[in-house]
Amino acid sequence: MVQKYHSPVRIYKFSFEMVMAAYEKRFPTCPMIPIFLGSDIIEEEKSDDGAVHVITRRCRLNLDAPYILKRLSGMEHLIFMQKNSYNWRRRTLKIEAWNESFSSRVHVLEGCTYTVHPDNPSWTCFEQTASLEVKSFFGLESSVEKLAVKQYAGSLKKGKEILMHYLNVLQEEGVEHIPSWQELHPDEPPPPPETPAVENRVTEYHEEGASGGKATTDDEAQVEAAQESHVEAHISKLASSSVHEKEGAVGGVQEADEGTLVDEDYIKNFLGDLTPIQESKLITLREWLSETHKGKMPHDAHLLRFLRARDFNTEKAHEMMTASLAWRKQHQVDKILKNWEPPDILKKYVPGCWHEHDRDGRPLFIMRLGQLDVKGLLKAVGEEGILRYVLTINEEGMRRTEEATRKYGKPISSWTCIADCEGLSMRHLWRPGIKALLRMIEVVEANYPETMGRLLIVRAPRVFPVMWTLVSPFIDENTRQKFLIYGGKHYMEPGGLYDYVEPEYIPAFLGGENYSDIPEGGIIPKSYYRSEEELYGPDELPLCSETVYKLSILQKGIPHEVLVKITEAQQVLTWDFDVLRGDVTFAVLFSKRPLTVLKEHNNAITTHQPASVVNNTIVFDKSMVCGVNYNYVEQPLICKAGESMQGSHICQAPGSYVLQWKYYQSVPSMNRDQKASHHNRVAKVIYYQEVLASHDFKGSMTSLQSCQSGFSSLSISTTSSRNSLTSDAHSSSLVSR
Repeated sequence: MVQKYHSPVRIYKFSFEMVMAAYEKRFPTCPMIPIFLGSDIIEEEKSDDGAVHVITRRCRLNLDAPYILKRLSGMEHLIFMQKNSYNWRRRTLKIEAWNESFSSRVHVLEGCTYTVHPDNPSWTCFEQTASLEVKSFFGLESSVEKLAVKQYAGSLKKGKEILMHYLNVLQEEGVEHIPSWQELHPDEPPPPPETPAVENRVTEYHEEGASGGKATTDDEAQVEAAQESHVEAHISKLASSSVHEKEGAVGGVQEADEGTLVDEDYIKNFLGDLTPIQESKLITLREWLSETHKGKMPHDAHLLRFLRARDFNTEKAHEMMTASLAWRKQHQVDKILKNWEPPDILKKYVPGCWHEHDRDGRPLFIMRLGQLDVKGLLKAVGEEGILRYVLTINEEGMRRTEEATRKYGKPISSWTCIADCEGLSMRHLWRPGIKALLRMIEVVEANYPETMGRLLIVRAPRVFPVMWTLVSPFIDENTRQKFLIYGGKHYMEPGGLYDYVEPEYIPAFLGGENYSDIPEGGIIPKSYYRSEEELYGPDELPLCSETVYKLSILQKGIPHEVLVKITEAQQVLTWDFDVLRGDVTFAVLFSKRPLTVLKEHNNAITTHQPASVVNNTIVFDKSMVCGVNYNYVEQPLICKAGESMQGSHICQAPGSYVLQWKYYQSVPSMNRDQKASHHNRVAKVIYYQEVLASHDFKGSMTSLQSCQSGFSSLSISTTSSRNSLTSDAHSSSLVSR
């Protein structure tokens, strides 16, 4: 595999001639480079006028490798060839270097260019590329490759220091200015302009020392100041490219700006400290994306998030990035802050908001997790509505990180979250809610990687480990390492909350000094509940590719029977369902004999429905007799329209279990609205069922239902034989199919 390196553009605030004079001091040998043993000029050519000067050297490098590698190679040092092509008229130097040792086994090719800065002729740009291919090396190909990459990265960093050292030496010797070719030949017309080799927008400045271009007049000084101001303007433009109120947080520079040069301040203040290899990975990813994503490009900070999430593996980061960009475009996420207004119920009952910042300057989000009504939110706004709200929080968080970066003058690409778990209980472990939470974690991890800088979980109750066990496997390992969990009042001790957030920004309910209003959440009244049809917009592409529930439409004589195969005794069959329309009966049946689905009834859907709608399946036919072919293990229960039921059954024996829903027609009353009666000829049930191993089931499903539900667990209802309901169901002859 060929390893490639591409450097950012490094800029020295010295003239080209000064930089070249410093560069030549490295030859024939350089004491600052221990592995550089020396060099010999083997070929030298000059043009008649001296403008072009080509020097080819044979360089000896010490083999800084393990002893076994030296023994296998039989060499104590390596031979590299280097060809330097100076063009003093155009003020360029092009360097080519390749290995002579082991050339049949290993291919190393390096290219460097020194050119004049396109916006300031008194500055010099440096750009570097390299490739490495280890074809064969005594079975140690991987070790040789890692060793070469490590040493090359170290030499890159050392090269910067050496050049700056010799520039300082020149200044100490009194050399402040070296005349250019044009200054030495004033009568010669300037060469025609050449397309600059510098194409990368990400650059790196070296500001140590004075400017190499010696200003002789006030006008020249003003011109240089104007040029420097022009470069700084590019920094501001790039840094603010995506920090716009209610605009997408990912959109970067336009295509026309791709060639813009930015100085070291941009890297230091907006990207942070990157190793040479990391810089190369960033540039490679940028160029790769620019080939396929024209127009707006994600800004560098966002690209770095994806690179870090994939350990700077460019291919994996590119795959992740392109999938995310497609997702953003498909769902118009870049416009979500501008075009989507969260419903008032979300603003009122989601107990969290953005709140000041932590000690590192990261934006701070506070969430009163224990006051969150998971089931109420799902039934009031649906998983889709909650997910969109989560996306707005993440988009706003990214916007705030960029503002914080500009405000504090240092790279801030993530935020801190305080999760107050006071009030967290088993009702928060409602399984459909957990399923929805895992889906949201999946979406956020795929599209907002490396945005969580730190999560401080405070006042964690005893039930928290149960939730953590369910959720943590779905959270990226790098993200999990950023979680700090405090039980009781331990967050107030050293190493706790006060170490990360100033007391003036800690809410009063956590013992701080801040009395800002943070939504308290609470139980959502049932009057806010909406049907699945109301929650699902017919013209809106859902963000969720899958739903927690399945929808069944029941009619007289057309039940819906879900066949569940139980393989081991003591397995737990669990269910949760809501009656969206009409009245139904629900029961659980058991047969030791193997059962199969006898037929399916295709529901004719004329209106737009969620993707989870299923055909009605029928397991029992009219020839089967209760007590002979099957038995009831949970007696039929009448469930009215709007009721929400959860339950479980511990299976005493393996076999075929059937969850059965039937349309139930109650006795019409005189005051019943004819229109309502007409609509109730069809019933709709949205349901979810799952089989748990006995060791995964901790207690009754009663503890898992949301507290706003007025119904006890169905398993408790049926096993306690609520006679009025059971007798009513039997007196109706269980309503024939």
